[in-house]
Amino acid sequence: MKFLCSFPGIGSRQWPLGVLAVLLIAGCSTLSFRGQSPEPAVSTDTEENRGPRLVAELTIPLGLTYQKGEAVALVTGLAGTGSDPPNSSRRNVLLNEMQRHDVKNPNQVLSWPSTSLVLVRGYIPPGAQDGDRFDVEILTPSRSETSSLRSGWLMQSQLRELAVLGGSIRSGLPIGLAAGPVVVDSLFKGDDDSVYQIRGRVLGGGVVKHTRSLGLGVRSKAGSIRSAMMIASAINKRFHTFEHGIKRGVANPKQDDLIELDVDSRYRNNLVRYMRVIRSIAIGPRAAELANRLPDLERQLLDPATAARASLQLEAIGNPAVETLRKGLTASQFEVRFYAAESLAYLDEADAVETLGEATRRVAAFRWHALTALAAMDHVSAYDVLSELLHMPSAETRYGAFHALHTRNSGSPIIAGEWLGQQFSLHVIVTRGEPMIHFSRNRRPEIVLFGHQIPISPPQFLSAGKRILITSTEGGRLKVSRFAPNEQTSFVECSADVESMIRAIHQLGGGYAETLEAVRAAKKRGLLQVRLAVEARPRASRRYRNTRIEETDTAVAQGSQPASPLPDLFSNRLDSQKDAKKVKKKRAASQTVEEEKPGFFVRMTSWFR
Repeated sequence: MKFLCSFPGIGSRQWPLGVLAVLLIAGCSTLSFRGQSPEPAVSTDTEENRGPRLVAELTIPLGLTYQKGEAVALVTGLAGTGSDPPNSSRRNVLLNEMQRHDVKNPNQVLSWPSTSLVLVRGYIPPGAQDGDRFDVEILTPSRSETSSLRSGWLMQSQLRELAVLGGSIRSGLPIGLAAGPVVVDSLFKGDDDSVYQIRGRVLGGGVVKHTRSLGLGVRSKAGSIRSAMMIASAINKRFHTFEHGIKRGVANPKQDDLIELDVDSRYRNNLVRYMRVIRSIAIGPRAAELANRLPDLERQLLDPATAARASLQLEAIGNPAVETLRKGLTASQFEVRFYAAESLAYLDEADAVETLGEATRRVAAFRWHALTALAAMDHVSAYDVLSELLHMPSAETRYGAFHALHTRNSGSPIIAGEWLGQQFSLHVIVTRGEPMIHFSRNRRPEIVLFGHQIPISPPQFLSAGKRILITSTEGGRLKVSRFAPNEQTSFVECSADVESMIRAIHQLGGGYAETLEAVRAAKKRGLLQVRLAVEARPRASRRYRNTRIEETDTAVAQGSQPASPLPDLFSNRLDSQKDAKKVKKKRAASQTVEEEKPGFFVRMTSWFR
């Protein structure tokens, strides 16, 4: 089992280059911490002058960063759009990999127009378990003559942490595997720009090889086995998990300066919030003096300036703080009501549902957080609200509600779908709202039809990839035909509706990319009179105004950003890396994720930069 690690002294320029290379190649075997704190010094106020100490004052979080894996790999199955890569270190890396897999005549294979050398990148999220899946991005090198990756298949490759040392590329141990069908960006974006033809993704194509752990590093001045035990005891009074049916605490002190953490199931899609709640837990002899703490936290909760922080501390107290949080639901300021409701949701209190539903419907800036909180609840009222949100006009509200319901219970009757082969999942939602077709670009290849029997006008001809053609019959039905060299032409007739067309494309060997291409073409030619959306997920950079609440999919130009930490339910790391520069200057200081210093690989020059 491989965990995130920390090396003392890295970044201080005291380590010889050769030693760094050895560390990189060897990889990390344990989650560890050695007393270097990236946070300001802890206040030296005496116990008499303030409330109980919080876990945050004695610890820093470990394991919340994404782990970046990269590889040089081969895409096959291209329709003559590949190229023979030029001589380079990347070509040599790929040749060595092919030889390890006993590929015969690897240089000849690379010269085929049906293959292309590509660069692969993926991010393994915090808390990932062995076998979990993640998206990988595919792109061609700058000198490549490949004109398109459409219809390509990424051959299995090993993702490793990479760094440039002394002018050479050095790699660590494999952290994941990647393989699967490539969906080029031009299909997602509806744009035939040549740049989008040579970039794409394999949705869910990455597989985690090693479980990643979360933990707390105990600050050097407080580091002792007694301190670690005291902190773990306070955490375990609040959070527990079950192992083989046996209840146990989530915190496990491993060293005098390290506490490993299991994840409470209610926070599995919001790890940053989980860590902040844990670090808001009180410790020490005054931790149990709730009669003194609750009135002060209530005053802070009702003040918009301190409501977010107070709600986390009340959430950290747990059930004894429920009544105080309920008082926040009656506040005149919406953000106070929202922060109180968000904390109540993670305590599975039904009182949270009404405010979270309102936030999802009417406040775009809070939508991301509200849907994640509703998805974390077991209470039936949360299910009812999410079900109603499927009918809203907003595309991201509808799909966000679907995604939250799927996360909550993928077998729920109102959203349950089926996998067509192992290509993609298809879901048909009965809705009172206008019909809509949604394609995912994150986590898994998935088509959601909001509406039953969505009609499509029979076309004279419509392409679904290079080998599938859709035409009309005399009776107004669809004829879906497959043409391939050295194969007899096959066809399927079906009703003129989108679901039937999708199933016919699949029956003839078409996959997610072919289906997306057919639907986009039908929409462009006016054969489909419904809304088409791709990855209509809530965005994290939105702002809100205290006096302005409106139902919209667009951001309010001015105002504040939510102070709650960003949840993982709708995150897309590949997109967020591209958007980072756009939002960096706009992000409020309170929005910044609290985390350990950047790791060794993060500080090194990236291969893709």
